[in-house]
Amino acid sequence: MSTVHSTPPPEPREQPDPDADPHAVARAVVLRMLTGSPKSRSQLEQGLRRKGCPDDVAATVLDRMEEVGLVDDQAYARGFVRSKQEGRGLARRALQHELRAKGVDEETAREVLGDIEPEDEREIARRLVDKKLRSMHGLDRAVQTRRLAGMLARKGHGGEVSRQVISEALDALPEHRRD
Repeated sequence: MSTVHSTPPPEPREQPDPDADPHAVARAVVLRMLTGSPKSRSQLEQGLRRKGCPDDVAATVLDRMEEVGLVDDQAYARGFVRSKQEGRGLARRALQHELRAKGVDEETAREVLGDIEPEDEREIARRLVDKKLRSMHGLDRAVQTRRLAGMLARKGHGGEVSRQVISEALDALPEHRRD
């Protein structure tokens, strides 16, 4: 005899109180969204839109949140860039793409990404290559080069930096040293 598992019915969505102040509702939504992690203004606007908040109310509430410092796209972008560089080893090109997807405007993104020093990006690429090489022992140099170049390209690192970093790392390996 088989048992039928049914999923419980979805919770009914809260219907907003028609008498509630729309500004207070929007503030509560924004504060709830900011509780988990920082968000860009664009992400907050989208969240308010999903909740049915009128655009003029959303703009007023978000403007006020910017005035008091709770919404700051530049600070958000700086933290996002720092986190993605340290955690995933992303380079400027990939970071620019991700910031755009998060709704950060081009000028803010350009300013934040302009603070990244080329040597810092090169060092990030070196660390990525060193880590990946640990699992590639014994492979042919051409295979290692191809795999490392692909990995760095996916993280947004340019061809010239990739070639230099990969070449230096492989030349330093005992298995690839010339006698």
